[in-house]
Amino acid sequence: MSRPLAGDRVAGPVIGSDVEAIGAARRYAEAIADGVIERDRSGAVPVEALAALDASGLLGITVPAEHGGADVSPVTLAEVVRVIAAVDPAIAQVPQGHFLFADVLAGWGTTAQQRRLFADMLAGARFGSGLAERGGRHAQDLRTRLRPDGDGLRLDGIKYYSTGSITARWIGVTALDGAGRLVLAFVERHAPGVTVDDDWDVMGQRATVSGTTTLRGVPVDPDLVIPYYQAFEGPQQLGARAQLVHAAIQVGIAGGALRDAGAFVRDRARPFFEAARGGWVETAAQDPHTILRYGRLATRVRAAEQLLAWAAGQLDEIGRRPWDAREAARGSLAVAQAKAFGSEIAAEVASDLFALSGASAADERHDLSRHWRNARTHASHDPVDWKYHHVGNFHLNDALPPNHGQI
Repeated sequence: MSRPLAGDRVAGPVIGSDVEAIGAARRYAEAIADGVIERDRSGAVPVEALAALDASGLLGITVPAEHGGADVSPVTLAEVVRVIAAVDPAIAQVPQGHFLFADVLAGWGTTAQQRRLFADMLAGARFGSGLAERGGRHAQDLRTRLRPDGDGLRLDGIKYYSTGSITARWIGVTALDGAGRLVLAFVERHAPGVTVDDDWDVMGQRATVSGTTTLRGVPVDPDLVIPYYQAFEGPQQLGARAQLVHAAIQVGIAGGALRDAGAFVRDRARPFFEAARGGWVETAAQDPHTILRYGRLATRVRAAEQLLAWAAGQLDEIGRRPWDAREAARGSLAVAQAKAFGSEIAAEVASDLFALSGASAADERHDLSRHWRNARTHASHDPVDWKYHHVGNFHLNDALPPNHGQI
């Protein structure tokens, strides 16, 4: 059912530095922590949590400095997302498209587009995602069309996985123009002809409410259309920066699952009866097998965090516009490694949580299954095998990865 929700510009702070951004992320994550289980269980639109995100100043952290933003480093961006994802990865995923659109605007937007839309971002206007579609031969087989209509343009199509769009101020929509070229059009969430449904019924990442956006003859301002195809005619880091956010979500899930596993073992779990009867332990946290497994998982999570930070550092060195295809590949492959490894570790920790904690951890009141459900749902965006394939093909055959927006 479509209904007006949030989406108006929100007066919030303008974050001015990397340090401020990380501090704001920590405060925001702490503020939404108590509601994570209810958001997961209900699958309802998390209006309050997203309104708080819009008012946090975090939506403007990647806006270029010349337009008043902090233009934080990729290292900081990854840490901001990881911190929030460790508490609620569904909420952390909502601005993923928003940060992508900021990058597109910075690299390929006109001065007028940048001035107008960056001002909105700094004012707390969130941009929802209208990129993916169902029903085609593959995810990039677009049927949405942008066509001339008198002195203006009209947009027609159906998008799915519309993360964050239901409460957004703007929606960034990919379409093919009359010449069959990929374009990105920005339309207002409540523009005539735009319908965003909450038909999102999945096992994990429920609070993203990434349902269907229907566009029927939506009027589009020609001044709010970007020739997106140009971004992929030369070396780019759009894909790597977008995938960095996804990698940070997975690493955040891993850290959150490890945190909750440790808390359950210390505070609730009982030791295995053989260890207790033998007089070896008094608490579950003293069980040598539990200690070993937890130590192994903690090491893997730390490795994933360090790999994420290293990949972000590579992007920081390369910059938004790489000098050449090889530099672009360096960034893409670094993020591919972080994303693939982080996805594996998130699923491993979220599963082993129950081996550590015992049968009582499966009680639904604790909602500990959300970690695994979130990890598996989110990882289904991009198969890790393709990430490892491109990494291996480069190191074995010196083959550069493809130049698209998902690596």
